[in-house]
Parts: sequence; structure tokens; C-alpha cells
Amino acid sequence: MVAHDPMMEMYLFETNQLINKLEQLCMESEKKQDISEAFDEIFRIMHTVKGNSMMMLLEDIGKVAHRIEDLFDYLKKVELSTSDIEKVLDYNFDAIDFFKVELDKLEKGEFADGQSDNLVTSIEKYLKTLKEGTPTQDEPIPKVKETQRYFIAPSNTINKVEEEGENLFSARLFFEVDAQMENVRAFSIAHNLKDIVDSLVFIPEDIVENEMSAEYIKAEGFYMVAKSNESKVIIDGFFKDLPYIDRHEFEYLDQEKYNMLMTEISGVPEVVEEIVVTQSASEKTDEIVQIKQSFISVDVNKVDQLMDLVGELVVAESMVINNQDLSDLQLNNFEKASRQLRLVINEMQDVIMSVRMVPLTITFQKMSRIVRDMKKKIGKEVVLELNGETTEVDKNVIEKIGDPLMHIIRNAVDHGIEDEATRLGSGKERVGKISLSAKHVGGNVVINVKDDGKGLDKEKIYEKAFEKGLLTDPIESYSDQEIYVMIMNAGFSTKSEVSEFSGRGVGMDVVSKNIDALGGTILIDSEKGKGSEISILIPLTLAIVDGMMMRVGESIFTLPIMSIKESFIVEQHKVINDPEGQEMIMVRGECYPLIRLNEHYEIEGDIENEQGIFVMVEHDDKQVLLFADELIGEQQVVVKSLSKYVKKVSGITGFALLGDGRISMILDPSGLMIV
Repeated sequence: MVAHDPMMEMYLFETNQLINKLEQLCMESEKKQDISEAFDEIFRIMHTVKGNSMMMLLEDIGKVAHRIEDLFDYLKKVELSTSDIEKVLDYNFDAIDFFKVELDKLEKGEFADGQSDNLVTSIEKYLKTLKEGTPTQDEPIPKVKETQRYFIAPSNTINKVEEEGENLFSARLFFEVDAQMENVRAFSIAHNLKDIVDSLVFIPEDIVENEMSAEYIKAEGFYMVAKSNESKVIIDGFFKDLPYIDRHEFEYLDQEKYNMLMTEISGVPEVVEEIVVTQSASEKTDEIVQIKQSFISVDVNKVDQLMDLVGELVVAESMVINNQDLSDLQLNNFEKASRQLRLVINEMQDVIMSVRMVPLTITFQKMSRIVRDMKKKIGKEVVLELNGETTEVDKNVIEKIGDPLMHIIRNAVDHGIEDEATRLGSGKERVGKISLSAKHVGGNVVINVKDDGKGLDKEKIYEKAFEKGLLTDPIESYSDQEIYVMIMNAGFSTKSEVSEFSGRGVGMDVVSKNIDALGGTILIDSEKGKGSEISILIPLTLAIVDGMMMRVGESIFTLPIMSIKESFIVEQHKVINDPEGQEMIMVRGECYPLIRLNEHYEIEGDIENEQGIFVMVEHDDKQVLLFADELIGEQQVVVKSLSKYVKKVSGITGFALLGDGRISMILDPSGLMIV
């Protein structure tokens, strides 16, 4: 079974959502030390995971979910102590971890071959212990045989009764309200029914391929007409044991009625184009249908392709409007039409951008789980506070930000937060605190990880960096930021002992690489004895940017407009040099460094032009002045990333194709601040 199979894709999508919800419920229950509020929801999720997994023949996932379900079924009858609540939640977390590993294998196209025996046995022993503590309510532990009812029984599992002749029948199956995945369940029933029938037709026929099939089956039921040489005992037994069936209408047919039904079915179109809910359906069912139909699952590759096409549309629009053939013509109607086109394209971009945006909620919840597991293993009391988890970022950012955040959080718990005795001795609260927050700032999302631990030891970091040859000058020659950033180097660790979570120096370099790949920056601040703060700044999207085009000689540069603070003429200000020879310009009593783009990138500018223009660029509360020959004007450009064959240069984040066919280099303000 591989992930591209439609049934498997549907199973993976739904199960991943259920597991994320389950993990969130367990985390909240553990904080409150009370499982009562989430009890029914956890039970329902495990019941659904069990049923779906058994239907997909994923026995080990189904067994684990079934044992948790058995445990919760018994817990309805008893009062739990605090220690029992912790134990029950631990088993839930173990089950979640097992599910995640198996689902990850399936997503990669591998077999879910994990062994659940140890976990199942452990849960069974704990359930037995609970029951022995209350003998009056003791019940036998459900056997694995009970799980078999969630497989559709093939014909060879039923005792055959020898009967002569054919049996013709029709059946209409109505699933339970909360069954979910009705089309997949219908497909499974039809697939297994073929073991005992010679011919079978059903409505709707396109069960898996058509998204609307599930809604049709909810409203009209799953209808089948079949012919079988098996006995009525076998046929009746098959329909008697079907799971998730609320009711079914079954009828044995004579040859005449069978022929009539087959003729009627042959006239029914394969594709269910529109679902009409019958008036007999309840208002609640109508409401559920409407809600579900307002969301669809779309392959992210299709969204990427759509985004690329809109980018090309932006370029094409620019090429039309800036066409040289139109430069000397007075075309008022054309200009009005072009402005309207620009508005429509802008709105289209915004809508497609919003489709790609997803909240950081699940990523932040994973960090809560990491802290929870670590504090249990290393014995530290730590609380993780989450703020701004609903902040939305591009889906590509979500996929790449998880690992960096995991390493930063692990370091904060293992390196930063002190043990209880040390904290109390230094006048701190017994419980360490880590804050994880996110917010939008301009065109960036800023993610902060702050702890109240022991902070970074500047001297120790310098010694290690000096030993490795990363820093060669005396410590006084470097700012705190320049020393702190050394922890981002591969193999760099100030911890003398290697633990399960840190000490090998392979964590923070992963952070640096992943953030660089996203075009983001990392800022580190720390105060010894007080704590540390790591800020990650990531562009919301690098697909399309509003830029100001600047000319330097024959070269065109594009600078994101949101980074521009102001611009002014050169002759109005005097260029001065600092003791190190860096050109500076005094603006309203403050000195700012000057970067001449022609010198920085070794290109020819207008040598005779000493009356160019200064553009003040701001990034992370830092300012720098760029010198260009001319400002060309504002234009929206589509960012094309640097090819792996092109050497990466500081301050350049990508390229853009302009409307007249020229190439513009897109400047990265964060890279220019390093100069």
C-alpha cells in the first residue's frame, strides 16, 4: 500500500488529523490533571482510528487503538487517582508515537510493519491491574477475536451450507451518522462481497474517485444488486456482521425483478455530479453536509503550479503595459483597462497566497509534546507558554520550521533551564519557563523562543570558538552577537557530556541551514543568569514581492519596498569616513554606513555621475544606506530562486524577469546588514 492510492490518501489525511487532535487533548488533560472533559472525545477518536485501520488491514495500528478503547471503556466505571491519570495519558502518548511512526512509513510508500505486541501487552496488564483492584466490576479482557468484526468476513471464514442454484438479491446499506469515510467503507464492502458473488453492480460506481460519493451514500445509502452461488446462510451472515451499519434493506429477488433492476441500474450515470439530500434527512444531517462541502483537499503541487502561473501572469502583464511599441502613444482607454487588470491580478495573488497560508498551531503543539517528554526523562520542571500559534505562514515554511524549532526548544530545556536546586539557590522560581511566540511584522513572521534559564556563557563560547579556529582575535574585539552566533556552527557544543538530547553539536547548525534555506535570519540575545532569546525572522512568502527598481550602470536591482525607510539626493549630504575607512553619511545627527552597490558587486556604474541617490534600508532596527545611479520605479516582480549552479552572494536573494525581458537582481536587506 502506498500513499498515492486514493483510499490510502484519504485514510492518512483523516487519521493524521485525528492524531493531532488526540495529542492536543492529552496535553490539555495532563496540564489540568483531569481527563474527564476530554474522555468522550479521546474514546471516539480511538474508536474511529481502530475502525479505519482495521478496514485498511493495518492490524497493529488497529490493535493499539482497540486496547486504548478497551481501557477507556472500563474507565467509565471507576474513579481515577492522579497517578492513574498520568499512567493512562502515558499509554495514550505511547500509542500516538506508534501511530505517527507507522503513518510516516505509509506516507513514504513503505509497509506499516511496526510490532505492537509489547505496547498492547502492557496496556492489557495495566487494565487487568485496574480490574483486580475493583473485583466486583471485573470483566474478561477482550480478546483479539473481537477486532475481527472490523474486517469484512471473506467467504472462507463462514461455514458453507451446500445448496443448489443461484441466489439473487439487492441490498441498500445506511451507515451510522459518525461512521465517516462512507465511500471508502462502501468500497471495502463491495470488494469483500465479490468473494461470495458471481456478479455485482452498485450505485454509485465511482466510489473512490468522486469526492461527492460519500455525501451521496450518506443521503441515499449504498445500493447493490448481486448474483451468487453461495447459500443464503453465507449471504445473510455477511450482511449481519458488517460494522458501522445503522440499518440495511435486504431482499432476495426472483429472475424477473433481478433483470428489471439490472436494466434500471445500467441507465444510472457513473459520476454523481450533484448530491440532493432527501427531505427525510434531518436538519442536523443537512448542516453537516453543508459544512463538509465548504472544504476540499487539494494537492499542494497544484497550488504551487497555480502560484507559478499567476507569477507568469504578472510578468506578462508587465510586458504588455511596458511594451516599447506603446511608449509614444496616448492610449487613455488602454491605461484604464490596464489599471483594472492590475487590480484583478493583485486580488488573485492575495487569494492564492491565502490558500497557501496555514496556522502554526500544529507545529507549536508538537513543541509542547517535546517539552513534556523531555522534562519527564531529565527530571526538570519546565512550562512552555504558547502565544500567537494562530499566526499563518506559507505551507513551505511550516514544513521547514519544525526541525529548527525542535532543536532550539531542546537546547532551551537541556542547556538553558537549570535544575530545581540551582534555580532555588539563585532566587528563581522552581519551575522553569520557556515562551514560544509568533507574530507578523511587515512582510515577515517573527518566531521567538525565550527562556528564563542560565543564559549563554560568552566566555565559554569564545574559548570553544577560539579552540576551533572560528574566532582568532581577542574577545574584546567581538560584540556579544558575534560570539553568540558561533553556536550555529556544525559540531559546536559547550556541553562536556553527551545526553540523549544534546551535546553532539549537530542541532543548531541544522537550525541555521533550514532558516537560511527559507531566506530568514536568526538573532540571538542573552543575559548570563537571566536567560536567552532566539528570534527567527522568515518572509511570509518569497513568491511575489512589491519592489523598487534601482539602476546601477547597466544593472537593475530590485529592493523590497517594505524595507525602504526613505531616499534622498547625494549632494545634500556629505560623505565622511570612520577610522576604519568605512564610508558614512550623517542624517539628522546620526551616522549611517554607506554601501556603493557598484563597488560592492564589482560592476560598472555611471562614473561621471556624482549626483546619484541614497536609499535608506531598515532591517531588525538596523539601517544602512545604498548608493544607486537612479530610481526607476515601483514594480511587482516574481522571485526566481538562485540555481544551485550560481554562486550565492551576500545581499542577493534571487532574480526576477522584468517586463522588457531584462533580468533584475533582488536585494536581501538582511544580507546587506552583515556588510
